[in-house]
Amino acid sequence: MPKRRKLWIAIAVVGIAAVLGMFLMAQRKAALPVPQKPAAAAPSLEFLASDVMRVTPHDLRDVLTLSGALRAVNQAQVKARVSGEVREVLVREGASVSSGQVIVKMDTSEYRARVNQALGSQVAAQGQLDIASKTRANNKVLVEKGFISKNAFDNAASQYDIAKANVDSANGALDVARKALSDTVIRAPISGLISRRSVEPGEKVSPDNNLLEIVDLQQMEMAAAVPTSNILSVALGQEVRLTLDGLPAPVIGKVARINPSIETGSRSIMVYIQIDNPQGLLRAGMFGEAQLTLSRKNGVLTAPQSAIQSDASDNYVYLIENGKVQRRSVALGLRGTDGDSSNAVEIVSGVSNGARIVKVNLGNLPDGASVRVLAAKPVGGKG
Repeated sequence: MPKRRKLWIAIAVVGIAAVLGMFLMAQRKAALPVPQKPAAAAPSLEFLASDVMRVTPHDLRDVLTLSGALRAVNQAQVKARVSGEVREVLVREGASVSSGQVIVKMDTSEYRARVNQALGSQVAAQGQLDIASKTRANNKVLVEKGFISKNAFDNAASQYDIAKANVDSANGALDVARKALSDTVIRAPISGLISRRSVEPGEKVSPDNNLLEIVDLQQMEMAAAVPTSNILSVALGQEVRLTLDGLPAPVIGKVARINPSIETGSRSIMVYIQIDNPQGLLRAGMFGEAQLTLSRKNGVLTAPQSAIQSDASDNYVYLIENGKVQRRSVALGLRGTDGDSSNAVEIVSGVSNGARIVKVNLGNLPDGASVRVLAAKPVGGKG
């Protein structure tokens, strides 16, 4: 028994020593200083010079983009009026003609013969009328003296009326023959340029055969389809800016006419844009894009559409001020195109004239981050 008690006492002493040692070690660790984590460095951003811009006033237009091909306002198709053989075609494509100028001549022999025939018939009818007139006058004297009956005079008067009607008919036939003869010489109905020649000398043509086409390029127009949802914003006289294939600079036109009915199957209405062309630079068939100005504001602060970012309840831009980037809420107005035809939006409030903003969408930027704008490289400089 004394040995077992000594064993338990030894075990208890060892346990107390172990607990005491653990307690002392914990106290020592608590007394040691806790190492501090280094503070995170503020983020720094770099932008290219082309990524930023200053907000300045511009003229802003709300435009509706249309497309179409040009055609001449005044144009004419020259057709044959009589049948016959074409003897001369005096013009070719591209030639300039004046109204009334002779452009095609046809064989006249048949029509001259018809005129002569009609003229002979007219002379004969006139002779018959002269005889009937004298007979009627003589019978009038005789019936008054009682030498002939009233019935005989009436017969003479009827012959006079028939002869007079024959003269009128002969005169009409002569006019028709002369008209057909004059139609063998074809004149330009308008002044302009020959755009198509469809006949050659020696060909036989029938009435209404196409011979030539003439276009007057002094005034051109574009027919463009406007959706019915936008037609109420279109009015006569509205300015239109046209960019045409082959021309280095846009031209200005205006809305001249609006079709009163909707195009079948397209649910759109045709609008006709007229363009003056005094120098003849525009050509029929030129295709291009038209920007119809629905509304306009002059001298308002604008920013590219790409600079504006939005979330559920806010429109904002990233402003660069004092070397820091700041998110700045803005109120927006008219959307459209500015002076260089870029998509832009009016900034009503939020930034001032001359403020520098990020003009491209680079995603979410850290508010307050330091900013460095890299200088633009000179043209031809080494990379």
